[in-house]
Amino acid sequence: MNMLPLCLIEDDAIMGESLCERFQLEGFSVDWRRTLAGGREALSARRYAVIISDIRLPDGDGGDLFLELQGMHGDAPPFIFITGFGAIDRAVTLLKAGAVDYVTKPFDIDRMVAKVREIIRPATVAPSEVTSEGQLGISPAMRRIEESLPRLAQHASTLLITGESGVGKEYVAQLYHQFARHQEHGPFIPVNCAALPEGLLEAELFGYAKGAFTGAVRTKKGLLEQANCGTLFLDEIGEMSLPMQSKLLRAVQERRITRIGGETSTAVDFRLVCATHRDLKLMVVQGGFREDLFYRINVIHLRVPPLRERPEDILYFLRRFLDDFQRTHGGERRVVDARAEHVLLDYPWPGNLRELYNCVERACILSSERMLGAEAFFEEGVALLPPSATAPTLAEHMARVERGFLARALARNGNHMGNTAAELGISRKNLWEKMRKLGMGGDPGEEP
Repeated sequence: MNMLPLCLIEDDAIMGESLCERFQLEGFSVDWRRTLAGGREALSARRYAVIISDIRLPDGDGGDLFLELQGMHGDAPPFIFITGFGAIDRAVTLLKAGAVDYVTKPFDIDRMVAKVREIIRPATVAPSEVTSEGQLGISPAMRRIEESLPRLAQHASTLLITGESGVGKEYVAQLYHQFARHQEHGPFIPVNCAALPEGLLEAELFGYAKGAFTGAVRTKKGLLEQANCGTLFLDEIGEMSLPMQSKLLRAVQERRITRIGGETSTAVDFRLVCATHRDLKLMVVQGGFREDLFYRINVIHLRVPPLRERPEDILYFLRRFLDDFQRTHGGERRVVDARAEHVLLDYPWPGNLRELYNCVERACILSSERMLGAEAFFEEGVALLPPSATAPTLAEHMARVERGFLARALARNGNHMGNTAAELGISRKNLWEKMRKLGMGGDPGEEP
């Protein structure tokens, strides 16, 4: 792949490493310099597609380099500046002088990548591998996440997954781990940071030596050691205390841990996946989350949208959960009537997939009928649902049936429009027009 050259001038080791790793995954060749002098040397020797520079550097102001180039050539390469809140006035001055943009710390790496992509067209990232079955769902959003995981498992050792509670963040982490297993055969170790008090969380993560405290009758290996050559999944990392964040950061940076009460350190090597429903960037600003840890874990950020934003997945998982229940408990397979499907599609699902699973389980256990109506899924019946959810028209029902049918066909074919159209026996243009009519967007890659 032809890699685009990018120059990064940043003295912060953690931020610089995170940016380098992310842009290399995106297909860029990154030349990282840590001083103004180093940046000046790099720019005198090579032409770069984009320069990302901190304003405050150990030996000067990153903006001076931009102004020098403007003065010498009248047209400096595209510059994006990184600044703290105390130097925004300087960044605005540089913007007026011709710089492309600036970002304030803490910033979202995804947005930084998007800014660079706006400057450089066309994008050069090759399409990622496509999985054959929609394990995470059939909606476009979940298909994009699933399609990215093989490449991420091959190249990225740190992942941040965000989304509401019950949305399926752990499923994403498990699938990422499965794709990585052909390289490393270690275990998948999940930890719920919100479920353990700080003292117990430290003991669970780092382990302890015999006699380290009352009750430590034997040496115990911590979860960081147990995850060696595997994947450590830290769920709800936003609930971790600042002292624990500091200890975790050291372990992740040094790849060594010392058990509580121990005297020697142990090398560890694991993939780290962190998940949270909280806004970590806002927590950094408010002082509730370490900025250096944020940049360490936010190299790759996957946002899992709530179920209400991906209606294609509601009926897809409804049928999957019904099949799972029938396989586990036996008996006749249940089906859902059209009115119930309409109600389930209109319901906002505040508990996301977890709530949907519980509703399906409740309906299967409490209902003696093979055909499940809307009342079977909710303890309150449908009294609290919006009036529009009570009676679908024939046109609405047929449109939803067709939308689900097309979504499943696209999932089987890895979202490939041509292959899907061939399977359905229609032209690619006809498929595109049907998708547009049904509100499915059409082909994201090109017009028919």
